[in-house]
This record gives sequence, structure tokens and C-alpha cells, in this order.
Amino acid sequence: MLGRTADHLYWMARYIERAENVARILDVTYSMSLLPSEADNELALWTDALRISGSESLFEEIYGDVTANHVIRFLTMDKDNPSSIYSALRSARENARSVKVAMTSETWENMNALWLEFRQYLKQDLTRTGLSEFCEWVRSRSHLFRGVCFGTMLRDEAFSFVRLGTFVERADNTARLLGAKYLAFDESTKADAAIDYYEWSAVLRSVSAFQAYQKIYSNAIDPLKVSELLVLRDDMPRSLHACYDEIMPIIEQVSGTRQNEARRLSGELHAKLHFSRMVDILKDGLYEFLDDFISANAEVGSEIHRSFISANS
Repeated sequence: MLGRTADHLYWMARYIERAENVARILDVTYSMSLLPSEADNELALWTDALRISGSESLFEEIYGDVTANHVIRFLTMDKDNPSSIYSALRSARENARSVKVAMTSETWENMNALWLEFRQYLKQDLTRTGLSEFCEWVRSRSHLFRGVCFGTMLRDEAFSFVRLGTFVERADNTARLLGAKYLAFDESTKADAAIDYYEWSAVLRSVSAFQAYQKIYSNAIDPLKVSELLVLRDDMPRSLHACYDEIMPIIEQVSGTRQNEARRLSGELHAKLHFSRMVDILKDGLYEFLDDFISANAEVGSEIHRSFISANS
């Protein structure tokens, strides 16, 4: 496969996943902001949303003060924010249009319909009404996109790069989400378990893991168990471990007999997630572990580009 074709497919999938992840964070943040709380707590909620998206500095340049309206506009329709839902969906569609012949007609039609439907939201003021409905629409269209890809695409290299893009982006988002919440976690409250139930249930809901948590742990929400679920559980679809259960074999498949850095790094990261214990991670520092993971995951993404895209361009 030509490197530029693989690149378009890989980033198309990453942008679709990114749009869904931003919608999830926005929806949960908005729901939490409706609960009675102090002004400082509401400010922290919206600041967390920016931190998870990794765009705090850009937001400060454009808007300055953190307010609900500014953050909503920045993360949904701001054309100057490369991580906004608008930018992500536009980029996904442009990448898809460049490689229509590498996809099934159903996949392209689904992508094109997504963009055409999205345009109806451009004239709406989501800061006033309809934010939850909009976020639900983004999630459902992302699910539909993956379903159409899975149900119609040949299991060849094109499909492999679509899957790679999805899981590299998903792993990054889960790590950022958990890391941002732990920044606000006061170590002195651990012994008393004085963690706000709604705050951590919101973390679970943002990755569709609330029911899974209840099924597995069957008790009150504990941030340490939440962390275990989202980092080490391989049966939780959005956990770091589950993402690398998908990423590593795909890289091995497209590598064939070649040895490359992407293969080595993904295998190393998968082994770390597979054999680590939560007690050891906590001993060394969960936030530090997640920060290292985000860097390592980004390096895997860079090596995917270097090994399979630049090399074949």
C-alpha cells in the first residue's frame, strides 16, 4: 500500500475517534456543571475538559478566561482549534475523500453523510441549547462509522490502518482523561476515601464504563478501582490494555517479517500493561505512569508513520 494512502486512512480514523472523545468529555462536563456547586468547582470542571484535550495554551491565546460558553465554543465549532469537533470531522472527511478508492462505497457514503448532517449544527448556538443532543449525535455517528468499516471493508492493510488510528487515538484520550482527574486528586484524602461520587462516576460515564464497573466491582466507586479498570483490565474496551491488545498484533501483521521500532515499542508497551500490577503503579505514582504512557503512545504513533507511511511514500 502507498504510504500516503495508509496515512489518509490512519488519520481519518484518528479524527473520527477524536471527535467522539471530545463529545464524550463535553457531554459529561456539561452534565456535571448542572449540579449545585461552588464557582471554583465549575471552573475546575471546564479547565479539566481543556486539559484532557491538550489545548489549554491555545485556548488561553484565543479566549483568555475559562468560562463554560468559551470552552463549549472552543471544543465544538472553533475552526482555529485543530482538536475541536468541527476540525476533527472536517479533517476526517478530507482524508476520506483523498482515498475513496481504498474504502468501500458504504464507508465513503457514511463519511460524506456525516459531514453533510454536521453542517446543520453550524448555525446553532450550542452554548445555549442542544449541547447534549449534539454530543449524542457525534457519538452515534462515530459508532456508525466504525460499524460500517467493520462490516464492509476487506481485512487488508487498509482496514488495519483504520483500526490502528482508532486505537492509538483512544488510548491517548483515556490516559489524558484519567491523568487530568488525578491532578485534582488530593493524596491526603485517600485514607478517608473522600472522593466525590459524581466526579468519578462521570469519569466512568465518559468512557461508557459505569455499568462495567458496577458489574465487576459491585461496590462504591473507588478511584483506585476506576484506575485499574481503565488502565489494566483487558476486557474493558477503552482501557489502555485493551487498546494495545489491538494495536500490537496489527503492527505485527503489517510489519510481516520486518523488524522496526514501531513493533518494538508497541510490544514493550503492551507487555508493561499486561504484566503490571496496580499496587506497583500506585507506588511509583499513577500520574507519572500515565504521563509516561502518553509520551510512549505518541512515540508509537510517530514510529507508525516512520515505518509504514514515510518509508512507502
